[in-house]
Amino acid sequence: MTTENRTVDTSVVLCGVILKNPIITASGTFGFGKEYAGFYDINKLGGICTKGITKEKREGNPSPRIAETPMGILNSVGLQNPGVDGFIADDVPFLEKLECAVIANVAGRTEEDYCYTVDKVSRLDCIKMVELNISCPNVKAGGMAFGVLPQSVFDITCRVKKYCRKPLMVKLSPNVSNIADNAKAAEDGGADCISLINPVGGMAIDWRSRKPILANVCGGLSGPAVKPIALKMVYEASKAVNIPVVGMGGIMTAEDIMEFLVAGATAVEVGSANIFDPEAGNTLVNELTNLMKRCNINNVREITGSLII
Repeated sequence: MTTENRTVDTSVVLCGVILKNPIITASGTFGFGKEYAGFYDINKLGGICTKGITKEKREGNPSPRIAETPMGILNSVGLQNPGVDGFIADDVPFLEKLECAVIANVAGRTEEDYCYTVDKVSRLDCIKMVELNISCPNVKAGGMAFGVLPQSVFDITCRVKKYCRKPLMVKLSPNVSNIADNAKAAEDGGADCISLINPVGGMAIDWRSRKPILANVCGGLSGPAVKPIALKMVYEASKAVNIPVVGMGGIMTAEDIMEFLVAGATAVEVGSANIFDPEAGNTLVNELTNLMKRCNINNVREITGSLII
């Protein structure tokens, strides 16, 4: 049998949810799916993770809120979204028709916000998992992000888990002292899965005007520049927990996907690549299949955690 005609198994199982392949689009880079549906058949993806959904509608931060950097982009979009009721009314009808897994990303300013929104979205049949964005500032804790300290990671996970009717994936921030401690805190709090990394804090300056390029001054750095950081943290987190890990950060090629799987990820999320190239998801699905054939890998699941030290 020729390499071209060989059949390979790209499917993975994430918290009981079967994905056609390990490729999920990352929250905030793919809208609610329909924005990209005109470019290719998004049902080819393993899954899509929605833009962050909050209790109430948000307009986001002022512009400019995107800045290019060498090997990446900075963003301070600010969780612009229609709110959970707007999401249910306007976006769920489209999501209900999809064949790929739909993961709802949820954000909030208080624990009560998170619980309210998670309760509503996890009741929807089309939502297969919930991803908890804990990089949001906790207004009751002086603006410190929920995901900075292990105790706060544990507390928010434990509280939200009681309201979540689907598998709960906690998205971890890289802007912490020890990612393994935060990963373990999420697991101890009841997380079924963790995902990482969220963007790394950064900024850009126009030295001629002596002003920051982003209206919000600072933002989150994503893209190829953060991949080495993301790989290290995925590896460290996967060693610390007994639940699945979804890796992300600078994935642009099928080779990148394999690196994250070897580091310990069960699946990956693709973010900035969708902004650079609207058809990136489709390209990666095809590239992954072809790479597996060329390398005589019959089952992508055998790659996870196979790093040799």
